[in-house]
Amino acid sequence: MSLVQLSLATGFLLILLGLYGALTNRDILRMIVSFTIADTGVNVVLVAVGYLPGREAPILDTIPVAEAASRITDPVPQALVLTAIVIGLGVTALMLAYAYRLFRARGSLDISDFTELKW
Repeated sequence: MSLVQLSLATGFLLILLGLYGALTNRDILRMIVSFTIADTGVNVVLVAVGYLPGREAPILDTIPVAEAASRITDPVPQALVLTAIVIGLGVTALMLAYAYRLFRARGSLDISDFTELKW
């Protein structure tokens, strides 16, 4: 099994583990952790898909410009993952802020305690 296949398998396993945890847990904090695990799995899959074996880092100081297209790795997936990490951090912070507010208002983080709807 190559490194890319191992990374893809690990990423998909993290995604499935995170989704399973989000769907089976009743505690809001555990659901938030599960969503974060799934988000990490998506990032691992994106990096694994963007990897090309035998290519070098996209630094043009060491590679002639004429050969750059065939010798460097595409930096776009890595940039997308960096952006996804920052967005995931923001979403996680927002979910934790909502969980804190719910705990202060109701005194519980069990999802079954929040069954009424307000329109």
